[in-house]
Amino acid sequence: MTLQAKPRLDRDTRREAILDVAEEVFLEEGFGAASMSTIAARLGGSKGTLYNYFKSKDELFEAYVQRRCALTLELIYDLSVDGEQVEETLTRLGRAYLERVLSEDNLRHFRLIVAEAERSPEIGRAFFEAGPARGAERLARRIDEWAAAGRLEVEDAHLAANHFTGLCQNRYFKQRLCAAVPELTEAEIEAEVGAAVRIFMRAYGAR
Repeated sequence: MTLQAKPRLDRDTRREAILDVAEEVFLEEGFGAASMSTIAARLGGSKGTLYNYFKSKDELFEAYVQRRCALTLELIYDLSVDGEQVEETLTRLGRAYLERVLSEDNLRHFRLIVAEAERSPEIGRAFFEAGPARGAERLARRIDEWAAAGRLEVEDAHLAANHFTGLCQNRYFKQRLCAAVPELTEAEIEAEVGAAVRIFMRAYGAR
């Protein structure tokens, strides 16, 4: 019987596999208790191989944060659908925002990242710039387009973008962060997003 050679993973695939395992370990043990040795052992390789991809645990954690933000942005900020009314796009975005941001999975990551930001402010900045700030930029660009088309009256698109996401999460974010209430139902999400869209349009809708 001839043994078949185990397929070799290309560098990008191997890097993603490392980040998958690192994410599991960080969530289970926290950043401080997690070790490169543990991650390497669970990955099934040597610590030396791990250091070929990431020079330190801090660098690995930052890569995990960046990847997490990129995934969240793609799931929430799909603003490219043509033919929608402003209210329709905002409603679709608001639903995706609340479903993602207030999910237990996302909040586990958020708590981990914020806890680490106290020790390493650069981690906090990296998260904010790659996640919330970039999301606001995407929405602000769309708001500018709506304003240019006469569909909104907006002086500061970035401020308006933050107003909208703030309206969406305002009532439940702290409650969910503190685990004071369970994940929102579809009806609760619809109610929050509907109210956010109505208030936003009253403030910024074209007169």
